[in-house]
Amino acid sequence: QVQMVESGGGFVQAGESLTLSCTTSGLEFENYAMTWFRRRPEKEREGVSCITWNGQESQYLDSVQGRFTVSRDNGKNMWYLQMDSLNPEDAAMYYCGAGPLCDEWNYWGQGTRVTVSA
Repeated sequence: QVQMVESGGGFVQAGESLTLSCTTSGLEFENYAMTWFRRRPEKEREGVSCITWNGQESQYLDSVQGRFTVSRDNGKNMWYLQMDSLNPEDAAMYYCGAGPLCDEWNYWGQGTRVTVSA
C-alpha cells in the first residue's frame, strides 16, 4: 500500500520561509517524478513545482519561480519544497504527488496547510 505524508506547513508572516517535506512508502521512489500542488481557498488545484525522477529537471509555477526550490533525496525517500519570501497568495493546502511524469500523479498525501499573514 502506497503512503505519502506531507509535513512542514505552518503559520508564518509574509516574507518568511517554510520547508515542506514529503515522505513515502510502498513505491519505488526513484522511479517517480514528484509534483507539489496546492489548493487555495476558492481556487482550482494548481501544480506548484515538480522534479523528475532523477532530480535533473524541475519546473515551477510562474508565481513561485525564484522563491520556491524543489529537491529530492532518493536515498531517504524524501522530497522537499523550500518556500522563501512567502506571501498571502501562497496560503493553501499543499500536497505532494508521485507519478510517471511531472504534473501527473497517481498517489498523493493528505496535505499540509500553509498560512501566511500579511
